Amino acid sequence: MSVDAPIAAPPGTRGGGRRKARVIPGFGLTLGYTLFYLSVIVLIPLATLLWNTFGMGWEQFWLAVASPRVLASYRLTFGASLLAALLNLGFGLLLAWVLVRYEFVGKKLVDALVDLPFALPTAVAGIALTALWAPNGWLGQAFSAQGLLGPLFGSEGLKIAFTPIGVVIALVFIGLPFVVRTVQPVLEELERELEEAAGSLGATRWQTFRYVIFPAIMPALLTGFAMAFARAIGEYGSVIFIAGNIPMVSEITPLVIIGKLEQYDYAGATAVALVMLLFSFLMLFVINALQAWQRRHAGGES
Repeated sequence: MSVDAPIAAPPGTRGGGRRKARVIPGFGLTLGYTLFYLSVIVLIPLATLLWNTFGMGWEQFWLAVASPRVLASYRLTFGASLLAALLNLGFGLLLAWVLVRYEFVGKKLVDALVDLPFALPTAVAGIALTALWAPNGWLGQAFSAQGLLGPLFGSEGLKIAFTPIGVVIALVFIGLPFVVRTVQPVLEELERELEEAAGSLGATRWQTFRYVIFPAIMPALLTGFAMAFARAIGEYGSVIFIAGNIPMVSEITPLVIIGKLEQYDYAGATAVALVMLLFSFLMLFVINALQAWQRRHAGGES
């Protein structure tokens, strides 16, 4: 018997004397609790942000969100996030491919390490990356003027920590799992018969990947890219240590907001936060649209 099978309603009820049984009763109560909880946790804080921002005049708002220091933080935040997401797009696909298509010693360990940025506190990740890429760190020394790779970048070498390069490295670290975990299940469900058929028809490995595999995983790739990009935009803990936080050079937008709060400039902080909020809503819309496209794409193939 189906759970949603119609059953007889008590005498005197409307609707033809029949109604549907619910797995979880009390729809009105559960919906009310859900809306109340969502309002307290999400909607009311966001409404407060909007309310405080709308109390500002337009000129004051524009000065807060378009000052040279804030604009420089926008360029670094969005530019580094975009570059990190693009790097994760390529390396995430490569890592997902290796985990799905090959068997090797330590595969389960590598698969578990992919999720490490999810579990590791961001401040710990930032300290570890700074210690690694600082001029006196294990990898940072190799790019110094006296290091092995430093002379390739000029007489002064290449400084990674406390520069925008360090910001990109931190964002790559925290964004990689999004691409891998989005693409990996799609690769696992991909039918090998299609690849074998392409090979039997004379297609090379590159042609098989381009015309058979890539179209199937492209929606998942775009979804993982958007999720990694959105995650990088709001990152704070792992970036502040390795960035150096130099105004106009390596200062990210979340740090600008924190700085305004420490200076008791609550109006300016909420104004900059509103810009980030609007962009976050845009990214959320893009991610949902890509996920819906991915589901339609998967349904069309099945």
